[in-house]
This record gives sequence, C-alpha cells and structure tokens, in this order.
Amino acid sequence: MLTILPTLRRTGLVLAVSAVALASVARAEDPPQPRVEAASPAGQKGGRGGGAQGAAQASPSAAEPHRLPPDATTRQTLELPGRTLNFAATAGSIRVFDGGKGEPLADIAYMSYQLDGADPATRPVTFLFNGGPGASSAWLQFGAAGPWRLPLDGEGLSPSASPEVKPNAETWLDFTDLVFIDPVSTGYSRFVASGEDARKSFYSVDGDANTIALVIRRWLEKHDRLTSPKFVAGESYGGIRGPKVVRQLQIQHGVGIKGLILVSPLLDFREFTGTSLLQYVATLPSYVAVAREAKGPPVKRADLADVEAYARGEFLADLVKGEADKEATNRLADRVAALTGIDQEVSRRLAGRFDVGEFRRELDRKNGKVTGRYDASVRGFDPYPDSSSSRFGDPSGDALQAPLTSAAVDVLTRKLNWRPDGSYEVLNGAVEGHWDFGRGINPPQSVSELRQILATDARLNVLVAHGLFDLATPYFGTKRVLDQLPAFATERVKFVVYPGGHMFYSQGGSRQAFRSEVEGMIRE
Repeated sequence: MLTILPTLRRTGLVLAVSAVALASVARAEDPPQPRVEAASPAGQKGGRGGGAQGAAQASPSAAEPHRLPPDATTRQTLELPGRTLNFAATAGSIRVFDGGKGEPLADIAYMSYQLDGADPATRPVTFLFNGGPGASSAWLQFGAAGPWRLPLDGEGLSPSASPEVKPNAETWLDFTDLVFIDPVSTGYSRFVASGEDARKSFYSVDGDANTIALVIRRWLEKHDRLTSPKFVAGESYGGIRGPKVVRQLQIQHGVGIKGLILVSPLLDFREFTGTSLLQYVATLPSYVAVAREAKGPPVKRADLADVEAYARGEFLADLVKGEADKEATNRLADRVAALTGIDQEVSRRLAGRFDVGEFRRELDRKNGKVTGRYDASVRGFDPYPDSSSSRFGDPSGDALQAPLTSAAVDVLTRKLNWRPDGSYEVLNGAVEGHWDFGRGINPPQSVSELRQILATDARLNVLVAHGLFDLATPYFGTKRVLDQLPAFATERVKFVVYPGGHMFYSQGGSRQAFRSEVEGMIRE
C-alpha cells in the first residue's frame, strides 16, 4: 500500500528516522539488557501504535507493561490441490533498542511459516512487507503469498464481505519459508518508548529501512537461519524500502540477499511531484488500458505497445512544448481524448494533462461513477456526483480494509493462538501523516540503492511486477526508471506486467503467473 503525497498511500500497496537516529537504531541489536529476542516473559501492555504511555526506561521491568505476548508456535497442516503442506507457524515480535542507551524502543511483530522436514541450511526464506507508509503486511500475506488467502475481488470487494480465509493454492510456502513483517504502528507492532524522539527514530525513510533490516537479521539469528538463501519482497512503498533494506543488510548487518521482489513498487517520488511532466507519461498507458478493458476484450500489456510508443515519443514532445504552443496542446489533448474516450472538450480544457483524480472522475462521469485508484478497472458511485470538487474515496481499496482486518485478527488469534491486546492496524493513516520524507530538493528514491546492491553482488537478481490498471504506482513509470539502469543491472532485473491493479494478485490468473515467476527466481 502506498501513499504518494498525499495521493499515493496505502496498500498498500502505505519510512522512519533522522540520520542521527538511524545510526542509533542500527546499533540497537546488541543492548546489554534486556535481550532482543521476543520470547522472554511478557506482561500486559497498554495502548496501541504510538505507545505514548510512560517514559522509556532502561530497566526491563519498566517496559514490561508495553510488551506483546510471548511468541506462539503452532503446528499446521494445509490441504491443497495435489499436495499437503505441514509447517510451523509462529506469531511473535522482536524488540528493537536504542543503540546508545540500550533502552527499548519498539516491538516489531511478525508472522512466520516454516515448512517441516526441510534442511534450514538450504531452505530459502523470504521476508515480506507492504508499504504505505503505514500498511501492515496483511495485503501480501492474505492476498498473495501466505498459506491462507482472502478473496480480494468480485464479491470479496466489499466491507461486509466474509473475512473467512481459505487455503491458498498459490502460496509460496512450497518453495520458500515466509516471514511477514509489520513495521511499527502497523499490525500489532507498537512503540515501547514514549515521546517525540522515539517516533522520529522510526518514522523516516532511512530509519524505517534500517529497522526492518535489523529485524530481518535478528530473526535469522533467532531461528538459526543465517546460512539459508535469503530473499526480500516489498509492495508499493516497499519499492522505496526494498532496495534500502537490502543495502543495509549487505553493508551494515553482514547479511547477503539472493533476490529482491518488488510488487507494484514506487522507486522514485520525483516524477509524481510538482510540475514534472513525467507523471503524465507514466499514467497514460494505464489510462488507456482501463478504457480499452471496459470495452473488451481483456487487455494485456502487448496490446498497449502503440500507447507506450506514443507516450515516450510524440506525447512527451508535445508536453515539452508547453501550453503556449496551441497547436501542440490541442493535438495532444485530442489524441488523449481519442485514446481514453473522455470528452474532447474536457480534454482540451485540461490540455490533455489528466492527473489521477481527474481521470478517475471524468472517465465515467456521465454515469455518476468513479474508478478505483488501486485498480481503475473497478467502478464505484461518486458520493457527490454534482459537486464541483472531488470528494470520493477508492472503490478498489477502501472496501478491503474491514474484511482484511478481521481476517488478520482471526488468523492470529484462532489459528496461531497469539492474542495481543489493542487494535490491529491494517492501514494506519496517522503514520504517513507524521512521516519524515526528508527535506530539500531531493524527494525519496531508491534507484541509487538499487544500482548499488546490483553492483555489489553480481549474483543478486530482481523481479519487478506491476498491474496494468494501477493508478497508484503506474507500471510505465517504473519501466521508465528501470530503462535508465546500466547494462550490468538491467540484465538481472526482470519486469513483468499482469492484468489487474495495485494488488494484481487478487485476480486468479495474475496470481498464478506471478507465483510461477517468483518460484523460478527462488529455485534458480
């Protein structure tokens, strides 16, 4: 979850610390007392994410009221078509400390699944997280990779849909163990320390990535898995997190990562901010994909070759000429209208420059409907169809929060026997609101780290997957970024696009195809 200024948030597809705090948390893995491992005795904690209850103390007893329950491990059997999977499921947490003072800062919750009978030395393990910032890992766990899946399309796309999960035939557990990480203030993860300093130490781009890297290393140590082949998977804002986490693991924590999987990622905020013309180039192919899908037959990326060529050629050239060139502007606007089916007069009024909100409203305005942002092939009613301003939500994302929250709590408490108090945060909007995205002229980006991790490890491979109808992180924006990588990098980066939106894995065919790609990468 991802939130882009302020439009690109959620799912998830939804970062932490100042430079000083980053260095502090990076050294927090070796405090003298108490131990980092979450299996030590726990008392009842008070409150939920934000944890502003009592001052952080170096003494373990002072922190006990905030602690999550001890780790819970259960034995599970999953009956799937053609096979049966027996595995250990663990719900628990890892405590993160201030490296300088040794004081507890936060408990980071995780859910892990380890297949029975496998050799830990050779069995792959994949660490997964979503984005936001402010999203839990529930989207990837219960939508794509975990042992149990919640339908996220069709009748499942409703707040009142049944939250009952089913065995997931497309689980990745066949070929990799799985560890789902919830950053602080998402899921059941919460602050132990109180005060502004604690929050700042996690709610920033680099501090967030460093904390997740630290948790990954600690999980590997705790479960004796340092020799296992290791993979990292991130969705949405996970595109910023992922390369940074891998880089931190490589250079700060002494942990090599064999593969990075990015799901509907954002890699560079710059093309979605300010007056950048590239935002229109990035979104146009997805706009046209949505318009063509509505008319049928089903659309694949190959069907958009003409639009991609136009977007990076004549369209961009006319954009650069500016609105002062009336001939170029009208030519551009008329072509966009013809490609999308939006009224020519409206397109001319907007000079063919549709931001995401304008497109979502104008595409089917005659019927009083708006498209989804996560999946623009989904339509919903505009609650204020006659308003001159846009006052609508996301029919493809908002409807999922209730069933996904209930499903996550049900699995944790009923199947995994882990019962924290407080509320489970599937998508915590307050996190993004307090996030430090950095200051100055350089918005967050992870392309630099992507180059560095590929240059550092010649055996590292990257898989990047997108949905055609995603307007939160349009696939063509990522393609443009990846095309700028040097040859040594591009030969180890695979880019795939599937029918669907930000959570393209909600569609059966796309989920199956994506699983096959991931399996091929991990088994390689």
